[in-house]
Amino acid sequence: MTTTIRRFIETDTGHRVPNHKSKCKHLHGHRYRWEVEIEGDVVGDEGVSEEGMLIDFSDVAAILTQQIHDVVDHAFIVYSSDKEALSALAAMGDGHRTVVVDFIPTAENLAKWAFEQVDSHIITAYGNRLQLVAMHVRETPKSWASWRRE
Repeated sequence: MTTTIRRFIETDTGHRVPNHKSKCKHLHGHRYRWEVEIEGDVVGDEGVSEEGMLIDFSDVAAILTQQIHDVVDHAFIVYSSDKEALSALAAMGDGHRTVVVDFIPTAENLAKWAFEQVDSHIITAYGNRLQLVAMHVRETPKSWASWRRE
């Protein structure tokens, strides 16, 4: 039996889905929620800081901040083949935060990307078999996508 924890951060991030049949083809942004789901065994080593935990929530928050928040908050994520968006963003000057990715930045693809950014940073410290099992990305209050370990 394992225990599961979740922790999230939020970012204000722009994107567009260039081939979309509706309004998502336009430049726009969301208040994204990036939520990790981690499982493992509760640390049983007496006297250690993480006793009774899988991993300290503040350690998870630090990983999410460094690997996700600091990369995409107040930035625009753009597909590398979206020449129109790249051109428009380039016209905004050097101060504009643009993150170029090799996929269309849908919630589904962003969930996989975020999983890959965070996965190697979830490290077992006390033999408690920690594992990132899923990344959940909320694009709107009614719309979520998840990427799960197979």
